[in-house]
Amino acid sequence: MAEFKKLIHLKSLFPYVVFPILYFGFSYWKNILSSASGLDEATQILLVITIFVELLLIKDLFSEKTIPLFESKRFIITTFYLSSGFVFLILIANFDESFTPLYLLGAFILVWVNDTFAFLVGKNFGKQKLFPSISPKKTVEGFLGGLFFACIASYFIAEYTETLNFTNWLILAIIVSVFGTIGDLIESKFKRQAKVKDSGVIMPGHGGLLDRLDSIIFAAPFIFMFLRLITYVS
Repeated sequence: MAEFKKLIHLKSLFPYVVFPILYFGFSYWKNILSSASGLDEATQILLVITIFVELLLIKDLFSEKTIPLFESKRFIITTFYLSSGFVFLILIANFDESFTPLYLLGAFILVWVNDTFAFLVGKNFGKQKLFPSISPKKTVEGFLGGLFFACIASYFIAEYTETLNFTNWLILAIIVSVFGTIGDLIESKFKRQAKVKDSGVIMPGHGGLLDRLDSIIFAAPFIFMFLRLITYVS
């Protein structure tokens, strides 16, 4: 949160207050009120709002020279992009209504594989720029390489975690690669607007924590939405 606030030039302490309110308020609504009614309205409402805000960020990424950051939108972004992203990471790990960390570990492995091979393939074979105005080093070849190896990794995740079948993990690999890359590009645009190379310096050689988590934070609501979808379909 501290790193992101610096990127968007937000000096207010309000987001630090919103995060625990969102987290504990959501937990109470989900575990107490929703359990009593038998409906999970809390998760559904948070999911809809979060994905809507992220779609607005995608729209701004592709259609605006800069991401509009007037005060009201800054609070909306910190709440329903950053804070709720962490909430959905926890929801992924508790998807079966009990703590099952293999879902979250599998998602992180897909992100790591995608990022690693996108870098390696892009560095050695990349020619066509993916989004040169935002991230000059990212290439189409790198993106496809990351996607390809993430799909391969999904087979081994399905095989050794015994959580979801290969088809579902394969779809999750595509979701992670696509939305993880978009999340990385959105953070790159924030950094370009802030005229900084990294979001922080807490990890030497890697930048800040937000630099390492931008992909999974952005992809988390879409991962959870797919997990919810296959539950309803099945």
